[in-house]
Amino acid sequence: MILKFLRLVKILTIATKYGLDEIAVTSLQAPRTARFMNTMFFWRRITSPRAIRLRMALEELGPIFIKFGQVLSTRRDLMPQDIADELSLLQDQVPPFDSDLAIAQITTSLGAHPDELFASFERTPVASASIAQVHFATLKNGTEVAVKVLRPGMKKTIDEDLALMDLAARLIERVWADSRRLKPREVVAEFDKYLHDELDLMREAANASQLRRNFANSNLLMVPEMHWDYCSSSVIVMERMRGIPVSQIDRLAAEGVDLKKLSSDGVEIFFTQVFRDGFFHADMHPGNILVSVEKETFGRYIALDFGIVGTLTDFDKDYLSQNFLAFFRRDYKRVAEAHIESGWAPRNTRVDELESAVRACCEPIFDRPLKDISFGQILLRLFQTSRRFNVEVQPQLVLLQKTLLNIEGLGRQLDPELDLWKTAKPYLERWMGEQVGWGGMVERLRAEAPRYAHIFPQLPRLLHQALEHHAHASIGHTGGHPMSNADLMALVMAEQRRTNRLLGLMTLLGLVAGSLGMAAIGWFFVYGGG
Repeated sequence: MILKFLRLVKILTIATKYGLDEIAVTSLQAPRTARFMNTMFFWRRITSPRAIRLRMALEELGPIFIKFGQVLSTRRDLMPQDIADELSLLQDQVPPFDSDLAIAQITTSLGAHPDELFASFERTPVASASIAQVHFATLKNGTEVAVKVLRPGMKKTIDEDLALMDLAARLIERVWADSRRLKPREVVAEFDKYLHDELDLMREAANASQLRRNFANSNLLMVPEMHWDYCSSSVIVMERMRGIPVSQIDRLAAEGVDLKKLSSDGVEIFFTQVFRDGFFHADMHPGNILVSVEKETFGRYIALDFGIVGTLTDFDKDYLSQNFLAFFRRDYKRVAEAHIESGWAPRNTRVDELESAVRACCEPIFDRPLKDISFGQILLRLFQTSRRFNVEVQPQLVLLQKTLLNIEGLGRQLDPELDLWKTAKPYLERWMGEQVGWGGMVERLRAEAPRYAHIFPQLPRLLHQALEHHAHASIGHTGGHPMSNADLMALVMAEQRRTNRLLGLMTLLGLVAGSLGMAAIGWFFVYGGG
């Protein structure tokens, strides 16, 4: 408790030092409160612009607050221009830690000094983030690599900040009646999980490997290869990637990169990760994305920093795709039904009332020019409307919402005319067609085939066991006395009818599977055989 109190005092001290209270009061347009605060802190001299003060305060407060600033910097449609520009510096200008500490970390984790492990090692870091920093090196075989080293003492700092966040969440739940719907403690718990996952660099390496495998044949996204012999929980070594930061739009344009295509490609990459794979990069701010200008891979995205990824279940993907498509088609009744069916809204919610509320929220946005539609604004409006219907905020989708806002903000920087809806709609419609059409059924049958092959040979034995169990149960119901011939004959006839239905179903499934197999073979010989 003492440590929590001291950390809280430090946060308040830093906030006061940089005049964050003055920024908050000014934004509330409360002149009396502003005069009171100025009188209270009469000794303080504030001369720097508000954006610089906010950025410096976040840097001094530590990694969690830096990550918060990174998220804010991508929302230029919701934030003042000066603050968005200054917070973007958090993505590549976080002060590095001493190189001697990095070398000591590498030596401890990999069991040898960098001079022994690598043919060359650059002591000066090339990038410094809130969790780790990166040095370039060359392996003994001449391969150029990037070495990512965890900041020392990170776990203790994060634990202290998260403890304060949890305390604040509990306090909010007690004093604010509407907070239970927002599940602040569950959101903090999710944030806790992902931050601690990010502290384990071995997990990050595994995430990168999975994402690289998912996009192995893609012309849109490149992911660095991990060198597993040089990876541990605090140090990882990966393929060195060369490209231009996606935020440097002038350089990209000078190299001849098609910014409109780059913007739409980013949207497609996001929806592919979410709906095809259910596994998505959840920290896609501009500092983690490069664009290749090499001849063989020109114009492709390069993803970096895989500490935070999100996963979705089949239920989540189906729910989200239905809602997205319903929004695109302005089918507000389907949106309302999906919320109730999924349990997000109470079962006793009237569909027509929720439909009317969603329509009132979205129609004014759709009536504006398409290029001016912001999914971020729609989310904010929907969250405000959700209070009336006690719609619960789902913690497992917080990362998805944050990532989608990041993607939209990034896309609009590349192409101010970007229409997220128009770009995403064809992909979602194609994906839904694959899921509910013949192609989706064939894929599911193929995926389940090994299980069916294991179950079908067991059916006669399982049927025999079921009959025996039923016979014993029937004897028990007759007080332990043997069944009469009539009762036994009735039981046999009932089981025979049940068996016939089962065999009929198996025959039908066999015919369907056979027809699909023959169709697939025919398709192969006609179209795939050359």
